Amino acid sequence: MGMTMTQKILAAHAGLDTVTAGQLINAKLDLVLGNDITTPVAVNEFKKAGFEEVFNKDRIAIVLDHFVPNKDIKAAEQSKQCRGFACDHCISHFYDVGKMGIEHALLPEQGVVTAGDCIIGADSHTCTYGALGAFSTGVGSTDMAAGMATGMAWFKVPSAIKFNLSGRLPSNCSGKDVILTIIGQIGVDGALYRSMEFAGEGVKTLSMDDRLCICNMAIEAGAKNGIFPVDDVTKAYMDGRSEREPVIFEADSDAEYEKVIEIDLSSVTPTVSCPHLPENTKPASELSDIKIDQVVIGSCTNGRMEDMEVAYRTLNGKKIADGIRCIIIPGTMEIMRECVERGYVTAFIDAGAVVSTPTCGPCLGGYMGILAAGERCIATTNRNFVGRMGHVESEVYLASPATAAASALTGYITNPSEVNA
Repeated sequence: MGMTMTQKILAAHAGLDTVTAGQLINAKLDLVLGNDITTPVAVNEFKKAGFEEVFNKDRIAIVLDHFVPNKDIKAAEQSKQCRGFACDHCISHFYDVGKMGIEHALLPEQGVVTAGDCIIGADSHTCTYGALGAFSTGVGSTDMAAGMATGMAWFKVPSAIKFNLSGRLPSNCSGKDVILTIIGQIGVDGALYRSMEFAGEGVKTLSMDDRLCICNMAIEAGAKNGIFPVDDVTKAYMDGRSEREPVIFEADSDAEYEKVIEIDLSSVTPTVSCPHLPENTKPASELSDIKIDQVVIGSCTNGRMEDMEVAYRTLNGKKIADGIRCIIIPGTMEIMRECVERGYVTAFIDAGAVVSTPTCGPCLGGYMGILAAGERCIATTNRNFVGRMGHVESEVYLASPATAAASALTGYITNPSEVNA
């Protein structure tokens, strides 16, 4: 029996000819990632275990993004500890204020991750990098510590579900609508510890930003990872960007999948995930009576350039509804700079929005948009659990940038087709 794309990457990094679902392996790592919340815990474990050196200063990335610029004294102390460790071990990929970004937007942009990589990160949305044809998954801070020291990690080889994509997305729909549709269909545990592998003719119609968004939320279906095949879109994105030579793996024609799920992209509609689980999805058109208080456009899911473009096209020359707080957060400093140069920031401000430096901030209820009791937010983030963005009696609705921006104009959850002719 052949291997899936994920299984081939894991076999190569374990030095094995073949692996099978359920097999325990020890694999070499191409990158170990941490942020300002998880790295301090990993550093403490690193020292407690008696480690003195990292396995490779060029294969560790530390990104200060969750509470940066620091929101309080505790956040400042955590960032200080990260800076000290990065300096002591000459970490090449250390991103601080002024050159940082939201980690899962930043590392693909900077070419730190590439096709064929085996990556662990002490952040659950590390699965984002599967969009480039890499195996990437989230781990705990203890595994991060061991990875930094040894350059190795153990895995149970996942079985896979194949999502066969056909057709092309309608206007006003994006990768966010695709992944919300899938999670609504299979549930938050529908791909538990499995690889979500995307294939089919529809793949080539999706942009790299769409694919990054889709893989980012694979974890919200319980998946170990999400992964796309490497095609011309992927190669064009990596060309001149990847700091290592990409290695391309393809699934065998006789690879074994637990199931194959057909997704017709042309049938996808603007989709919203209602409180308090990502699987609780409804068409945006059915939620027009839901009044909102806040809009957040950003995060590791939807803070990329295409997301900013959609927000600009929707908001330019218009006014955000009275009483609505609209927060726009470009995912990286390069994206923020491009927004400035294109005039997007001026348009956002003229519309009545605020624009932030890159940060995870409101997504995890950190800062820059905390909700009070009874308030509702429509956000392009990835989770809407109870209390995720503030008070336990607040509500978060997940949506695409098009739907979020359209809702900012009306003050109610709005199908973007209603405001974007």
